[in-house]
Amino acid sequence: MQIREAHESDFEGIWCIFQGVAAAGETYAYDRSTNRSQAIKLWCEAPRKTYVAVQDNQVLATYYLKNNQAGPGNHVCNCGYMVAPEARGKGLATLLCEHSEKIAVELGYSAMQFNFVAASNVGAIRLWHKSGFETVGRLPKAFNHPKLGLVDALVMYKWFAEEN
Repeated sequence: MQIREAHESDFEGIWCIFQGVAAAGETYAYDRSTNRSQAIKLWCEAPRKTYVAVQDNQVLATYYLKNNQAGPGNHVCNCGYMVAPEARGKGLATLLCEHSEKIAVELGYSAMQFNFVAASNVGAIRLWHKSGFETVGRLPKAFNHPKLGLVDALVMYKWFAEEN
């Protein structure tokens, strides 16, 4: 397994993962009908960096890293992670999280923040807590889950400047 910066040729694999996650509407606040060109902009062009986890020339997972805010908030980054259905439950999200923290520190960030984690996404929340993230905010009924209805969204944060 190799985690590396994404190339334009990786987008077909990224799109296969992105399309399924966005269409499900269970973990990201993307429009469920996000099309390919919108996804390229959201996942590959707008972020500062995009990475893929590749095995046997197949994209199994991906993440982006970007400033959480501009100007006075640009020392905090934000990441989004997606794993292909067939690769879930094998520790890839943990590897991506660890990799993204390393890259964030290399790029000079002091912290990482997840702005809108659906409270129903218990696997991700468990992983983020295990990785040292704190839940620092709760937005009541902010995420409209397609099956569960309105659920809370969490703001999660990890300060790692001391690790620099």
